[in-house]
Amino acid sequence: MPNARTARLSRRGLLAAGGALGLGAVLTACGDDDAKDGGADTKGSAKSGPWSFKDDRGTTVKLDEAPKNIVAFTGVAAALYDYGIEVKGVFGPTTTKDGKADVQAGDMDVSKVTVLGNVWDQFNVEKYAALAPDVLISTMFDDAGTLWYVPEASKDKIAKLAPSVGISVFDRQLTAPLQRMWELAESLGADMTDTKVTEAKKRFEAASERLRKAAKAKPEIKVLVGSASPELFYVSGTNLSIDLEYFKALGVNFVEPTEEAKKATGGWFESLSWENVDKHKADVIMMDDRSSAIQPADITEATWKQLPAVKASQVIARSTEPILSYDKCVAPVEALAEAIEKAKKVS
Repeated sequence: MPNARTARLSRRGLLAAGGALGLGAVLTACGDDDAKDGGADTKGSAKSGPWSFKDDRGTTVKLDEAPKNIVAFTGVAAALYDYGIEVKGVFGPTTTKDGKADVQAGDMDVSKVTVLGNVWDQFNVEKYAALAPDVLISTMFDDAGTLWYVPEASKDKIAKLAPSVGISVFDRQLTAPLQRMWELAESLGADMTDTKVTEAKKRFEAASERLRKAAKAKPEIKVLVGSASPELFYVSGTNLSIDLEYFKALGVNFVEPTEEAKKATGGWFESLSWENVDKHKADVIMMDDRSSAIQPADITEATWKQLPAVKASQVIARSTEPILSYDKCVAPVEALAEAIEKAKKVS
């Protein structure tokens, strides 16, 4: 999970560790996730009349009409954009150093949104107030209702300016928050019968079935999930991250850090020195694609280059913080399915 607070580990510390505890480092089956989620309360139409939505904290936000001035965490805004809902402001990784759209911005035109903060602990409250926000929407990487990328120091000031909606991406399978984002978009006025939307969902379901079949055909292929920083290599566990929990339910054979190693990070990941990066044997490696992590092509450590999966070119990107639209979740599932289908046993 990116850099959220896990157990008593500081969120800043988690961010430094790769941003998402197993969501990278420091982050057809749906299990029983439904019991963990809230429900959409969409009384009235998004186009006229009152609007309400019950989020995953159990909080129901009620407004006289559907919110028009929406401010959201970048990844949430990107998901809503795919459903035809545009926001006024964003916070979180939005642009790269060269001014291009960050991977978490998806297809949004980042030049058309007000960026309140592009990095951790950055959120311009004055700019936020000037947008006259109707609602703030973010994800949550813990069960305490902590809104992702809303700074601890200014959260109370931010909360006074507009109600908030939290979508949980903690300890559940990917299909659960995907459904919640669908419900939220629908409540905001998105046309969920649009061909582009329905076809994306079908493609996601087909990709999931492909992954299930690939994992069943090659159960011996072991997949390690990692994230790289200058000092450390992080190996993610699968028990808390929405994508990994889902992939595991489809049968993927993941490398798991020891329970003892994960204790220090609230169960999210294991930290390894680059000298010990070969501790776990793997045939395929999935690497954190976020801009906060070092990408595989830029890793210069000799121990990395000697890993069997690296030498065999069996390294793929991982969408550590998936954009929660079906359209954006197709590619990561297909990529893992293809990697397993083509993988040679090298561990």
